[in-house]
Amino acid sequence: MSQLDVDSRNRRFWDELCGSGLARHLGITSDDPGSLLRFDAEYFKIYPYLEQYAPANELRGKKVLEIGLGYGTMGQFLAEKGCDYHGLDIAEGPVRMMRYRLGMLGVERPETKVQQGSALEIPHDDASLDYLYSIGCLHHTGNLQRSIDEVLRVLKPGGTAMIMLYNANSFRRIVKTPLVGAYTLFRSGPRSWISKWREKERAMYDANAAGEAAPHIDYTSIRGARRIFKQFESIQIDKQNADPFTWPRYVPRERLLDNLGRWLGLDLYITAVKPKSAVTNERRSNTVSTARAA
Repeated sequence: MSQLDVDSRNRRFWDELCGSGLARHLGITSDDPGSLLRFDAEYFKIYPYLEQYAPANELRGKKVLEIGLGYGTMGQFLAEKGCDYHGLDIAEGPVRMMRYRLGMLGVERPETKVQQGSALEIPHDDASLDYLYSIGCLHHTGNLQRSIDEVLRVLKPGGTAMIMLYNANSFRRIVKTPLVGAYTLFRSGPRSWISKWREKERAMYDANAAGEAAPHIDYTSIRGARRIFKQFESIQIDKQNADPFTWPRYVPRERLLDNLGRWLGLDLYITAVKPKSAVTNERRSNTVSTARAA
């Protein structure tokens, strides 16, 4: 699949807000403030460790970009820290939701703060951001290394990136995914089973209301993460998140977050600092303008 195809499919797929499944589970059918408050409370109950990656004393007054906006929960959480918040998403739906949330917070002209565009051409100037957050987005771009290179470009020297990528060596991928592959081979036969298996695996991570899988996912090991972040310094990698155990007895995922989740967790949370001595080549102004218009 070409990069143009990946981008086009991502725009369509992610127009349905990431988190819509949780909203349906909660019976939330509107975006009124009360419904969003209920959604956000449940979201942080599911992912309680997210708060530690956004300390208010460090973010206040800083210029922050979030890439991949979903339902807007993390974006609002960051904006409420008193930072100069900016958002970016390839799809229109999440952009619209985040602008709506910023408007509720009293932010003037939220359309200038949140843009639709690609993480492969971030519409911000070189060395212009203090912090950049991306929770579960960059592994969908189709070119993970290029997206990380863009993150490095837009961060100021000494700026911090907080990126979540799917763990290639999680319990799900070591145990569950091979079982799905074997079942798919049994049902489909050898001719088409690999593509169907990969599609089913992607759907285990991200699927829309119609059951369709995300168009593209890259999975990253700790070693691989250190390689793609090699131009950064002070790289810290945490494993987080877990699936529930269903056999031999049911164990809810909440009880596994601080044990299995920190050992074979689904996600890698990578905190990386751009070297203070880093020099980033400036891009031509017309290239930046084109990216902003995307």
